[in-house]
Amino acid sequence: MLVPIQWLKEYTNVDENIDKFCDRMIMSGSNLETVEVFGENIENVVIGKILSIDKHPDADKLVITKIDVAAEEPVQIVTGASNIAVGNYVPVALHGSKIPGPLHGQPKKPEGVTIKKGKLRGVESFGMLCSAGELGFEDKVVPVTHKDGIWILEKEYPLGMSIVEALNLKGEVIDFEITPNRPDCLSMIGMAREAAATFETELSYPETRCEEKGEGKCKDFIEVEIKRPDLCKRYVAKVVTNIKIEQSPWWLQQRLIYAGMRPINNIVDITNYVMLEYGQPLHAFDIRNVKGSKISVDTAQEGEVFTTLDGTERKLTNNMLLIKDTERAVAIAGVMGGQNSEIQEDTDTILIEAANFNADSVRSTSKKLTLRTEASSRFEKGIDPNLAEEACNRVCRLIELLNAGTVLKGSVDVYPEKAEAESVKVRVDRVNQVLGINLSAKEMIDIFHRLEMKTMHLGNTITVTPPTVRLDLETEIDFVEEIGRIYGYDKMPVTLPRGNSEAGKSEKQRLRDLSKETMTALGASEVQTYSFVSPKGVDSIKMDENAEGRKLIRLLNPLGEDTSVMRTTLIPNMLEVLARNYSRNNENVAAFEIGTTFFNNHHEGDPLPEEKESMCVAVYGPNKDFFTLKGMVTEFLNKLGIYECRYIPEEKIATFHPGRCATLVYDCVEIGIIGEIHPDVLEKYGIGARAICCELNFDLLVEKANTEKFYRPLPKYPAMTRDLALTVNEENCVCDIESIIKAHGGELLEKVTLFDVYRGKQLLSGTKSVAFTLTYRAADRTLTEEEVTKVNDKILVALKEGCHAVLREM
Repeated sequence: MLVPIQWLKEYTNVDENIDKFCDRMIMSGSNLETVEVFGENIENVVIGKILSIDKHPDADKLVITKIDVAAEEPVQIVTGASNIAVGNYVPVALHGSKIPGPLHGQPKKPEGVTIKKGKLRGVESFGMLCSAGELGFEDKVVPVTHKDGIWILEKEYPLGMSIVEALNLKGEVIDFEITPNRPDCLSMIGMAREAAATFETELSYPETRCEEKGEGKCKDFIEVEIKRPDLCKRYVAKVVTNIKIEQSPWWLQQRLIYAGMRPINNIVDITNYVMLEYGQPLHAFDIRNVKGSKISVDTAQEGEVFTTLDGTERKLTNNMLLIKDTERAVAIAGVMGGQNSEIQEDTDTILIEAANFNADSVRSTSKKLTLRTEASSRFEKGIDPNLAEEACNRVCRLIELLNAGTVLKGSVDVYPEKAEAESVKVRVDRVNQVLGINLSAKEMIDIFHRLEMKTMHLGNTITVTPPTVRLDLETEIDFVEEIGRIYGYDKMPVTLPRGNSEAGKSEKQRLRDLSKETMTALGASEVQTYSFVSPKGVDSIKMDENAEGRKLIRLLNPLGEDTSVMRTTLIPNMLEVLARNYSRNNENVAAFEIGTTFFNNHHEGDPLPEEKESMCVAVYGPNKDFFTLKGMVTEFLNKLGIYECRYIPEEKIATFHPGRCATLVYDCVEIGIIGEIHPDVLEKYGIGARAICCELNFDLLVEKANTEKFYRPLPKYPAMTRDLALTVNEENCVCDIESIIKAHGGELLEKVTLFDVYRGKQLLSGTKSVAFTLTYRAADRTLTEEEVTKVNDKILVALKEGCHAVLREM
């Protein structure tokens, strides 16, 4: 919300410098983004009158002008402007003057642009005539009457007078960031109310009383019917005759320009001015084009086509609210008027509309039509219905003030259910307890009154009735916040929290932190990627056609095809990270990400996706292979208390290299996949090195994790070891052999360590030798050879039965 300070002071006289004003407004809850000072880079630009215009002898597009600037003799200026005429009053930048620019397509410079005399095609020019843009105004706000040429002033000014002084150009404009819960601040009066409360000054409202000198009554010209009171809470209409369409006076144009709006003509400018003033959008119809002299507020027909003021045909749906006459639609309610009822140069009688439309309805319509306007941006946040009549009267008052028309008596006001302010009880001790201060009830009441709230005090309770414009005040805590921000957060004492409540991270948050610390310690860098991805990602990693991960959730309004769906796996994102690093000659990369994946929720009646948290780790570089990542993942799992995770060979996942991929299984549950990325996939991502990737179900890891540590005293008795070299078939997995050994080793078997796998000529084809060291120990005695031999023999029998393993003959 752009707030010109000069305009703001019409409602409340805040006599503070701009820095102090901004500081205090921030501390009372009004966040600001920028402060711009207009006119500060304009020097020696004066008012001039064009005395003559002659053709340039050597250039068809240039003319030679003589300008009276109240100097000893007229100034000669060569220009290419085509919109000037003899007698025009224009801004003249003399030799040595400074303007903000931009000039001749150059960017706007903070220090400004210096104008010097020179020659154009052999003819001397002692300055330049200025456009509004060259004086620092953006193209989007330059008045329509001179947006494509020199700024033609609307009346006579003293010649030679500084343009800054003549037009009162110098002034500060603050850009306030208005949060969605404060739609009342999307208006000059709303911001003035905040300033008055902050600086304890009086707040004055604009004059809205109309003389209404027109012959006849408004109700004789127009009838209003609201067919959808659930979508239109109020509709106020007034009629103005004897309309004169012309350029607005400079004071009105200036305020619109500084507030970020382009002046069009007096009627349109007045409706925009009042919208900025009250926050209530208004619209003016040419009453000649309102068929049947009747306004009806109703929804559109499905598929109905309507042409808006911008000349665009728009296809409507049956839940979009329209303003209609007896034959057709004339406006899309709360969004934009129609081309069939816009104000024309010969318009004589107009209908002024001030209505209140349902916020959700306007937001939905604006979004579906991809049409967002100043009006819709206000309606979609919510507007007080009680503003409509006052704003409509204000428009008519300004029309009378500018002699732009004659207002008829009365109005048509359809208001099915009046909005009433609801009172809330606020406890004095509760306010002080929450804020940590010690204010009296009288001090609180004073703050409420500064915010235009009515109060009734009884004991420890203040019954507060806010103005109906404050749609955000509903419960006691809302009023506690009002006390806090107006009192001043900077005045509140700094205290330590009291109470016995325990605050801390959840178990999942703690394990996430531990995971990040562990992976970082293992040499991996954390990355974060977007949840919105390209649907081509699952194709790039060759995901199986029937995989659950292919059931992607598509966004309704994506920024583009590359961010049009929600991810179901982190692998494509991780490969993009590897590819980006590889293309920048980063030879050694280890990265991990913990992020959310999204799946179609098939539970009936639940429209929300199912969210699962995943963890992805990937490496590439010199001497990096499957076992490099397997070691990192194993160490990471052990840190979470997940020991002896099994790696089951997997051959059918096309993302990974055949024979170099495994499924991770723990406690009979699949928790992830690890493998070397398939060369075809690497080629699609432009990665010219072997890359290994692992994706884990982080939610399952949290469920299975056990980081609690138990103390066990050092053993008192010695251990005995036995080495077993077994000949087994090639297809037998070491993990299966280990499982058999542990299952039959009983309490005496302390540890099993693989120390050799051998394949060679000494073995039969299709077999291999695996060698283990078995460590035996008893906690209460020294073991005997007989005890160990008995257990060892039992294990050998189980191995022979379970996987046909036999002791290898040395």
